[in-house]
Amino acid sequence: MTNKTNQKSMARLEARTSPEMKALLQKAADLQGRTLTDFIVSTVQAEAIRVIQEHQTLKLSLADSEAFVDSLLNPPQLNDKLKAASVRYKQVITD
Repeated sequence: MTNKTNQKSMARLEARTSPEMKALLQKAADLQGRTLTDFIVSTVQAEAIRVIQEHQTLKLSLADSEAFVDSLLNPPQLNDKLKAASVRYKQVITD
């Protein structure tokens, strides 16, 4: 019964590759003392996490960083639309 439960919670992933690529991956797995499946899954998982984190991290160029800091240290003057929006915001919050 436990085996059926474990099989239901697993998803299958297949990949076609050249014999040379499979041999390369198998050699790497063997060097780490792991099965080919374990090697591939853990390596791909680590790379997937890295890619997601990279895309979720805000990266600014030096010029962008300087412009951001400058806007914090020297904020622009408020225009009429922004002043009106501020008044409306304060009215909504206090009501």
